[in-house]
Amino acid sequence: MPFAIRPNILRMQPYPPGKPIEEVQRELGLTDVVKLASNENPLGPSPLAVQAMVKAARDTNFYPDARGWALKQKLATRFGVSVETVMLGNGSDEIIGVLGSIFLEPGTELLMGDPSFLRYDAAADVNAAKLVKVPLTADWRHDLPAMVRAVTDQTRLVFIANPNNPTGTIVTKKELDSFLGDLPDHVVTVLDEAYAEFVSDSGYPDGIEYVKEGKSVIALRTFSKAYGLAGARVGYGFALSAIVQAYNSARPPFDVNSLAQSGAIAALDDDEHLGATLANNAIGLEQVIREMTVLGFETIASHTNFVCVRLLQDELPVCDALLRQGVIVRPGTPLGMPGFLRVSIGTKSELDRFVTALAQAVLPSRLQSPALQSSVEPLHSKAESSLCTPKP
Repeated sequence: MPFAIRPNILRMQPYPPGKPIEEVQRELGLTDVVKLASNENPLGPSPLAVQAMVKAARDTNFYPDARGWALKQKLATRFGVSVETVMLGNGSDEIIGVLGSIFLEPGTELLMGDPSFLRYDAAADVNAAKLVKVPLTADWRHDLPAMVRAVTDQTRLVFIANPNNPTGTIVTKKELDSFLGDLPDHVVTVLDEAYAEFVSDSGYPDGIEYVKEGKSVIALRTFSKAYGLAGARVGYGFALSAIVQAYNSARPPFDVNSLAQSGAIAALDDDEHLGATLANNAIGLEQVIREMTVLGFETIASHTNFVCVRLLQDELPVCDALLRQGVIVRPGTPLGMPGFLRVSIGTKSELDRFVTALAQAVLPSRLQSPALQSSVEPLHSKAESSLCTPKP
């Protein structure tokens, strides 16, 4: 062919998103589908955010504020930082990618846990940098001592998702303090705190505090999860002003559209909606863990709005069976966790449907002991009577 694509790009694989509801409806002929695959807010966006975006739609003939002045001011005030330390992006995905272009080049290294968020891989691959993955601990947490040992003179970025996606686990402030203290000066640590709002553990560190202390730390947040604005694509972060200046030079102009900026500003004022979201999530987490225990499955302790369930079998046929019953979950294999599925916390009715669908999909092969059979038989009967017949 007459053109040449860079070899490192040809080796990359597209990001595997959760299936959209419309795609499942179209492919399987279903009308009633629930999506529990992408860790979205089941309560939707704040009504205040919706009103603000509707109002902003009247002015979409104008370009958005390229600097995001109003939203940055709002974030700076809320978190007690200088506006010069605030960065915005078209979702935190964009920020991750731009950070890669700022710090990485061939011969340099990006260090991350394994498994963790797949977009960190892309930040290295796009820039032809070396990707170094350090396995998680046996309890699915970042192995920070091992990550320190993996740092070399060529390490430029370390990504730590805290809580981690896809496992839902956290590292503590004590652990992170020690880790940061052991890093050489040439390494920048990115703390991806996309699920920070859901964490209630008192030992959980606030990445923004490290930025305030002047450390080489970038703390990333998003409006996609707890604030329910995944479709609007608004990510934000905090870093030393020199890093923010470089970021603003490298990012695309007008990347956060005017509707997204308006919705995010309004969402920050709706503490009632955020509180309802966190309350629903706490109840849903407890429900999923309890029901999975009844079914005989292990779960990973989660501090997020999702739970990883260990099936002890190939999860892909199970996820397909759930799909055919109109329940979309995330298989673990594309996330680096074969044998697991990841289910987002939805409403109670959505989670009820997931549990009964899962029981119908896996129980016939698991009823091997009288104790297990007696504990799950009522749930199994409910599944058989209440779910739609799967389509071929």
